[in-house]
Amino acid sequence: MSKLFDPVQVGRYTLQNRLVMAPMTRSRAQFDGTPGELAAEYYAQRASVGLIVTEGTQPSDDGQGYLTTPGICTDAHVAGWKKITDAVHAKGGHIFIQIMHAGRMSHPDNTPHRRPGVAPSAIAPGTGMFTAKGMQDIPVPRALSTHEVLQTVQDFRHAARRAIEAGADGVEIHGANAYLIQQFFAPSANTRTDEYGGSIENRARFAIQVAAAIAEEIGADRTAIRLSPGTTMWGIDEGAEGPDLYRYLVAELGKLGLAYVHVMHQGNEPLLADIRKLWNSTLILNRPGRPRDHIGADVASGLADLEAYGQMALANPDFVARLKVNAPMNDANRNGFFGGTAQGYTDYPTLSEAQGA
Repeated sequence: MSKLFDPVQVGRYTLQNRLVMAPMTRSRAQFDGTPGELAAEYYAQRASVGLIVTEGTQPSDDGQGYLTTPGICTDAHVAGWKKITDAVHAKGGHIFIQIMHAGRMSHPDNTPHRRPGVAPSAIAPGTGMFTAKGMQDIPVPRALSTHEVLQTVQDFRHAARRAIEAGADGVEIHGANAYLIQQFFAPSANTRTDEYGGSIENRARFAIQVAAAIAEEIGADRTAIRLSPGTTMWGIDEGAEGPDLYRYLVAELGKLGLAYVHVMHQGNEPLLADIRKLWNSTLILNRPGRPRDHIGADVASGLADLEAYGQMALANPDFVARLKVNAPMNDANRNGFFGGTAQGYTDYPTLSEAQGA
């Protein structure tokens, strides 16, 4: 495990260790998408990890899916995020803002313009979503025109520029977890007949264009992407060609010189090994539910350069310090995951606080 605590170069930055706080939706922003009052404290508490990847942050009104998630496209958003990045940097940390377009995973009641979500095709995900009125079925999204797909690429570009203006060290493109970019990958969500549908190359095109536009705008060494090959949640089915799509995608993204690819591993070990071989830059690996005694194994074996953790980083603001001394971890308060106040957000005790020091 000791290798986890070694510095590592990621893009243009030297990180203090190889531990990453994974992106986690917390739904505590103001309704206009400005980060909430406690967000700076929340992220700064966890700045001892090598890299913080923020919660998914919408690049536009169309990009919002859930209630009270943050945005990164207006002056108010930038001002709110600047407080957060300043607080993290004051603690010696690094922070990438994750840009997330929810696509069809959206409900009109959760967005400023009250419109249904947009997607590659007009196919509903077949699930519900929490709103201020409670759980409601997600309506059929509106299919993006070819012109609107190109405009959405520009929305990502603009959001990346705004993230840098807000003091972020870089951005991570959310290409995982059944949101817009992965919706383009999956034939179950993408039945297009233009240059964004059909073949592997066409279904990967949007992701590659987004990454290229952001890399051009802010620098490839401040641009990254998260992928979750094989995800089957919320109606996503990438089909038999799914693994080959990712092999093609990773090879094409590798030509851009991005800072890293962040894989949320779904269990296909041969594909993960191929991604490691194809990817010529930093690989961050997130294995959901990784046992405590397996922490550090992927870095030690060379399969990953860094490892990402969600709930353990959420529940333990001193996650790194606890790992170094093999201390017990706080359990995550599931009742405080989404929305609410400081409870389950900024009130987790450090080891010294728990011991009464």
